[in-house]
Amino acid sequence: MQEKEPGGYGKWVAGKKTKWITVLVWVILAVVLNLIWPAVGEQENNNAANLKENEPSVIAQMVADREFPSDSGIPALIVIHKESGLATEDLTKLQELTLQLEEKPVPHQTAVIPLHKLPPPALSAQLSEDGSTLVLPVFFEVEADAEELGQGLDGIKSSMTSIFGTNPFDADIDSGDELSARVTGPVGISVDATGLFENADVSLLIGTVMLVLIFLLLIYRSPLLAVIPIIAVGFAYIVTSPILGYLAKQGIITVDSQSISIMTVLLFGAGTDYCLFIISKFRQILWNEADKRKALFQAITSSSGAIAMSGFTVVISLFALLLAEYGAYERFAVPFSLSILIMFIASLTLVPAFLAIFGRASFYPFVPRTAEMQAERARKKGKPVPAPRKKKESWIGSVVTKRPWTVIVSTIVVLGILASFSPQIKYTYDLLSSFPEDVPSREGFTLIGEQFTEGELAPVQLMLDTEGKDIDVKSRLEALDYVGMVSEPEEGSVNSDILAYQVELSMNPYSIEAMQHIPDLRSEAVSALESAGVTASDDKVWISGQTAEQYDTELAGEHDARLIIPVVVGLISLLLLIYLRSLVAMVYLVATVILSYFSALGLGWLVIHYGLGADAIQGAIPLYSFVFLVALGEDYNIFMISSIWQKSKTMPLKQAIKEGVGETSSVITSAGLILAGTFAVLATLPIQVLVQFGIITAIGVLLDTFIVRPFLVPSITMVLGEVAFWPGKRKVAAKEEQVHTFH
Repeated sequence: MQEKEPGGYGKWVAGKKTKWITVLVWVILAVVLNLIWPAVGEQENNNAANLKENEPSVIAQMVADREFPSDSGIPALIVIHKESGLATEDLTKLQELTLQLEEKPVPHQTAVIPLHKLPPPALSAQLSEDGSTLVLPVFFEVEADAEELGQGLDGIKSSMTSIFGTNPFDADIDSGDELSARVTGPVGISVDATGLFENADVSLLIGTVMLVLIFLLLIYRSPLLAVIPIIAVGFAYIVTSPILGYLAKQGIITVDSQSISIMTVLLFGAGTDYCLFIISKFRQILWNEADKRKALFQAITSSSGAIAMSGFTVVISLFALLLAEYGAYERFAVPFSLSILIMFIASLTLVPAFLAIFGRASFYPFVPRTAEMQAERARKKGKPVPAPRKKKESWIGSVVTKRPWTVIVSTIVVLGILASFSPQIKYTYDLLSSFPEDVPSREGFTLIGEQFTEGELAPVQLMLDTEGKDIDVKSRLEALDYVGMVSEPEEGSVNSDILAYQVELSMNPYSIEAMQHIPDLRSEAVSALESAGVTASDDKVWISGQTAEQYDTELAGEHDARLIIPVVVGLISLLLLIYLRSLVAMVYLVATVILSYFSALGLGWLVIHYGLGADAIQGAIPLYSFVFLVALGEDYNIFMISSIWQKSKTMPLKQAIKEGVGETSSVITSAGLILAGTFAVLATLPIQVLVQFGIITAIGVLLDTFIVRPFLVPSITMVLGEVAFWPGKRKVAAKEEQVHTFH
């Protein structure tokens, strides 16, 4: 008689025939999608605007473009420096360079400051006070992307090498008699930022794959089992990439290097976690079930709900980023959520199919077998029958059930102390501070600050509508202690009543201090208008420039945090309520993860500030970290609490907590180490925003893995007892009812 295929969801993805169909479907999807649609890497746009059109600095820039149009383009500031002083010969060669660039422009160049037309006194006036430094602006097309700008800079480097006989861009800026050159300004910063992320992509992918592979080999000591999750994640990425590429090509979404880099980490970290949830369950059941198919189907049935719930939690949380005003946040939403959606589908289909194909051999050489199978195997080999495998009691399970109040108080004190450091965090929105110190654009900016004034790099443009009245704005601005220099006013080409002033600040224009002076400048302009009898309003005063953009970025980030954080908390709470049907459990599961988040911020700040010497962290990191840590941290809570809820149907709650913690402990610890490790890979990159994000997120994952999930959550469940299920009720097992009746 033919053996009947076990029923359930598993037979559709991992049955005798369907396992091959599942693998074939994924292969076909991967091949076809990559043939018809472009890869996401081909559609990256690293110059996408981050601010909406209604932001004050964006409106101001539109006014500037209308009233004070410039055909020059976007500037590259070439900082030429010689420690011993620029000689007449050096200046002559620089004049030769500008003549060449004027006659034969490099790709995408629009203009150059014609040093060759300046008489010697005027040329000398361009030098720094000690005569060691000169800044040469070269302008490029506004529409040019980073790659095209890079081509133009390569042309300039080639010309300078030819004229000077050596490449000054490779020279050490501290060398006494050697001429050096660095490119900074908008063009230099854009090219360097893109180059850092491009280099990061490859090293990040290699580092992440190797780390996951090593962790899996150490944990399971099975070569085949280490490869299965990697293959599953690989398929998920190969399928995700063309879908995102198509959406980007159609203009539905915008993707950049930063989002793709973090998406890769997220896929390998979270994706491997989902794979481990089902693999560990399969392994556990194989110790007691001889039929590998039945064991696999039981594993799928018992873990699929928690995996799906965990996946949906992350997907929906990341989708909430679509509500963001700030473009960089919004661009994260679709790549991250779509990749996780496809990944947890792969973990529920492709991974079971692979496990069905390889069966017990997946765990070779440490194959899980039932006691009967081990005895039979020993008899065939003529060896003594091994003793039955004893189930180890979890010491953590014992601690949280015997001393729950001690655990709760101690863990909350530790987490609370760490969280108390989070209000001390200082933030920055300066892109340059995110670069390594030896990046050319940062070296060039530092030279400008030392030899001239930092405010020259990015002056603030203040415009106001005077309605034709004589207003002395220049002297009022020059009297401000944070203003270094103010240009003469320029009249608008469309509306001559609009005057523009170039205001150089006496500080780093990218600093938090400079940003906070934007409202002060606006207030000063408003006061000047009102003193002349002009009714001031938003359409009378405009401020543009990098400092104004960063100030609006800060405000947009604060708005997004106020909106998105409550939305994420609300969505996760709703999903937990639907899944667990317990209001009480939902409250303490969300509360513990939020506490863990603030603890991660506090500890992360201690590491970044005191350990790495950073004065501030990037302003975008708290919201990024919140969305990731709250969603991913809830994953582990869901997986563990699901086990407790399931076991509580057949045993006393205390025993269910003890066994649930013990049963999920090893897999969640493994998953947490892998996830934290993948985020920690970001800390090896040369980009500070990714380093800081990686450190804080890795710390948060470790706190969830080793404190919140194994100790705090089960202890709270133990103390609350039956109340933890409110307003639902726990289904009491028959054996437990008998015990209560006896007592």
